[in-house]
Formats: sequence, structure tokens, C-alpha cells
Amino acid sequence: MQHLLDFEKAEAGPKWFSVDDGVMGGISKGLVDINHGSLHFRGDLSLENNGGFSSIRTSGDYDFSGKKTIILRVKGDGRTYQLRLATDARYRGSAVSYGTEFATETAKWIEVKIPIEALSPSWRGRMLDGPALDLSNVEEIGILIGDKKAGAFSLEIDWVAVE
Repeated sequence: MQHLLDFEKAEAGPKWFSVDDGVMGGISKGLVDINHGSLHFRGDLSLENNGGFSSIRTSGDYDFSGKKTIILRVKGDGRTYQLRLATDARYRGSAVSYGTEFATETAKWIEVKIPIEALSPSWRGRMLDGPALDLSNVEEIGILIGDKKAGAFSLEIDWVAVE
């Protein structure tokens, strides 16, 4: 197992930023910070104004070639989140996301194993038939919540690894 992201030394790692449904008129709000050795993603999901998602992302240059599984050590709130990757693939001029859902358990650290083959391409929430995921050129790693349930959410991530 190879650790890609470890949050023990926040200043040495990549910077994270949030993107919420405000880009399309929604009022959900997500925040991200790193403290006590883990990444914290929390906020409030709103379904008003056609909203309903919050996400965090980090940019980088990752090579997943030959890898079969992405593993996250997380402590959640019992809600369902999505892992999302992006490459230079575009659809209608915007980035294609490759993602799948994962469940969390309330207040319990678990390891979530996601087969890379389970990641499906989408664009702005719309499923696509392609393009295929270029594992040698992952430019962005993200987490999204969009489970159609209004209210507070909270997810901690200890680390992200591949094997």
C-alpha cells in the first residue's frame, strides 16, 4: 500500500479548497481544514434553490498506473459521500469527474476500499459513456456529498492510499 495523502504535516501537503452548489444558485456550505493529523470536511447541505452538493478538492500530479484500489481511512457521520478524480479529460469544455459513492459509519474510523474500476465518468452530475480514466494523469482528488439529505455533515480523513 502506498500512501498518497497523509495529513500529519498539513503545511507539507497539497492545499484543499471547497466548491459548493453556490456555483449554480444553491446555498450549501462546506468547509475544509486540516488539524490533529486529519482532514476535516464539514458543513451544511441545503436543497433550496436547486442546490444539494458540497465538495472539497486538491490539485496535483498523481500517477495511479498499475493501481487497482484506492483506500481511505475515514470517520464519518453515517452519510454517503463520493470519491472523485479528474484528469485533463473534458466534456463540453469542462472537466470530467470519475467517481463512486462510499458509505461512512457514525463516529467510527473505517477503511474504505474503492476499486478503481468502480469509478464512472460524469459531468456536472450527468453520467457519461466515456472517456476512459487515464490513470497516469490524475490532476485532482476530491470528496463530494450530494445525498439529497439537507442538514449538517462531517467527514474526517486520516489518509488516502493506493494499491
